Amino acid sequence: MRVFVTGASGWIGSAVTDELLSGGHKVVGLARSDEAAAALEAKGATAHRGSLDDADGLAAAAAASDGVIHLAFKHDFTDYAGAGRSEHTAVRAMLDVLEGSDRPFLLASGLASGVTGRPLTEEDPSPFHGVDSMRGGSENLALSYADRGVRPVALRFSPTVHGTGDHGFTARLTQIAQEHGVAGYIGDGSTRWAAVHRTDAARMVRLALEKAPAGSRVHAVAETGIPSRDIAAAIGAHLGLPTASVAPEEADQHFGWLGRFFGMDVTATSDRTREMLGWTPSGPTLLEDIAAGAYALPE
Repeated sequence: MRVFVTGASGWIGSAVTDELLSGGHKVVGLARSDEAAAALEAKGATAHRGSLDDADGLAAAAAASDGVIHLAFKHDFTDYAGAGRSEHTAVRAMLDVLEGSDRPFLLASGLASGVTGRPLTEEDPSPFHGVDSMRGGSENLALSYADRGVRPVALRFSPTVHGTGDHGFTARLTQIAQEHGVAGYIGDGSTRWAAVHRTDAARMVRLALEKAPAGSRVHAVAETGIPSRDIAAAIGAHLGLPTASVAPEEADQHFGWLGRFFGMDVTATSDRTREMLGWTPSGPTLLEDIAAGAYALPE
């Protein structure tokens, strides 16, 4: 397949690009810079210069493809609502040109939900609808095209997709621990994060492209939920720092913008995904990655 991938040079997207190419697919990756374009072309992919704000350009690239994997998102925490509106516009532009073609459209999403008291499953719908909701309601928007001649699939990623070179949440937690001289967790540290290794996530995306039926939700989840105190303890052990609780009312001061996420309980299962796709995660766990130095700070 000729697959148009947004976010193709990002943390998850670059691994997905590698996985698709090794699986015999052709990749056209969205590139915002000369550096990103060169990195894609060095792998044997084709660069499509543009950005998420260029709806016409996204639509043209989608129309010329056999399928789309949309992984890019504007992680602008100062204007998250604006980022959601941009996401909605971009997703709709690509879906509209795919309508009636039966081609796949895979969309990156997350595990945030209204479910409490148990892990999220693939059967649980997203509670976010409309352009003004989280991520522009893009998951529900995409899945609504299942009866319009598109094969949409929601790719729900764990809050930490880990591995050497990750610059996401766990990397920032490590930096914060170094800055404060203590590896902190919020309250009693019982809130949990689902996790998956980057290579496992990339393989799941390829399998979803090849196998997942229209309207599917698939979970890139290898570990259902790791307590935040265990994550902090692993970071502290690696850095040689003590571990301590941070009072909830002091979380914003200690963790900055990350406090709102580290204090959330985000757990999920992936039983249906594994059965549907024949996917078995095999990479190291998050705590194994931390202990092995995946989040070592530069000297």
